[in-house]
Amino acid sequence: MLPSLWIPTDSAPPRDEPLRPQFHFTAPAGWLNDPNGLVYLAGEWHLFYQWRPRPEDGPDKHWGHAVSRDLLHWTDLPVALSPDENGSVWSGSAIVDARNALGLRKGRTPVLAAFYTAAGGITPESAGKPFTQFLAVSSDRGRTWARHPSNPVLPHVADQNRDPKVVFHAPTGRWIMALYLTGSTFGLFASADLLRWEEIQRLEIPGCWECPDFFEMPVAGEPGQRRWVFTAANGWYLVGSFDGRRFRPEAGPTPQDAGPNHYAVQTFSGVPPSDGRTIQIAWMAGGQYPGMPFTQQMGIPSELTLRRDPAGSGWRLHRTPVRELRRLRGAPVRRASFVLREGGRPADVRGELLDLELEAEVPAGAAVELDLRGLPLRLDGTKRTASLAGRSAPLGPGPMTRLRVLLDRTSVEAFVDDGYSTLSACFLPRPDDRSELRAVRGEARVRRLAVWPLRSVWR
Repeated sequence: MLPSLWIPTDSAPPRDEPLRPQFHFTAPAGWLNDPNGLVYLAGEWHLFYQWRPRPEDGPDKHWGHAVSRDLLHWTDLPVALSPDENGSVWSGSAIVDARNALGLRKGRTPVLAAFYTAAGGITPESAGKPFTQFLAVSSDRGRTWARHPSNPVLPHVADQNRDPKVVFHAPTGRWIMALYLTGSTFGLFASADLLRWEEIQRLEIPGCWECPDFFEMPVAGEPGQRRWVFTAANGWYLVGSFDGRRFRPEAGPTPQDAGPNHYAVQTFSGVPPSDGRTIQIAWMAGGQYPGMPFTQQMGIPSELTLRRDPAGSGWRLHRTPVRELRRLRGAPVRRASFVLREGGRPADVRGELLDLELEAEVPAGAAVELDLRGLPLRLDGTKRTASLAGRSAPLGPGPMTRLRVLLDRTSVEAFVDDGYSTLSACFLPRPDDRSELRAVRGEARVRRLAVWPLRSVWR
């Protein structure tokens, strides 16, 4: 059994420091980056993540671990995986071995299988060793983990090959592993037993690298139509068909989130058919948290839908916050049917933690700006764009713009036209909790503005 570093919940920080996000996941302390091993089992959502719990860990990475019943309130568990003589524990994925491919199931609860990169040469103990892909298993719902004796299950392929994402392909009865190889090259591998893998394809995706994800989705509004989606760390994605041996892209690569702080996206595996959602989490990379005992945060868990793109060819991913977030809402402040004019009185919006919905007609020649505690979010009717933190994304088709904004203590996530475009940004807010909506050019008609205060998930 692997040694574990415990994070005792009874002595953990209260998570109410001035810059601590209050409805986004953060580690108790230390450095956090990529979400890893996202998997659902027996009523629990498992979030593993790249973690350096102490400054003295240097380059060593662990898999931190937390579980949730609702994707919002998280309970810390012991560190799942720690570095050993084979290297630091880098990113990967987890699956439920529901078919008992490993032959390790005892009783009614399936085994969890986690695939990760043993990053050789990163630590002194692993000097001279390459990057290889390892397997760890848990028979107790992820509470304890053991490395499999067949490791490495995938020997070194190329350069610093890393970040295995494993998914099941039902028609061929095989598991598929997407793996970053080198440059902008990714590989697909197949296995019937999760232990022996054969390479089946290489993909060249210009401008993309690291943390691949690969999953199948239904096409919304088209019964019986399904496509496979391949994403890279930066969220750019391809959509196409997959027959178990070859992925054939039909659209993309397309950027998913245009903001500056959206990286290492991964979807949950093991989601039961009764739920049926494709749920994704990103690392909000690059945030600043001066004076805090922690650094970095996750994005809000989000639901993906795949739709025909009316403004282009092929398909487009839409991303919206998980429905569970509405449970954190307090009593709303609502306004309807009013006009914003350049130089006129802005609509006042106050609160530290907010969930805001806006429907507005922003015609050509007009622009409105939502100032979020010092971070402006602009809707430009001439350019047909939404802009945040120096980045822009297209508005969806149609004259009415729908905007949903999540404001936490150090982050803003904007979902434009039901997730047609999204922008994610970290920032350091003004000390006051004032935000306001105003016209900065021309005139815009607001059909609806609703603002909900949100409760902290840590209290």
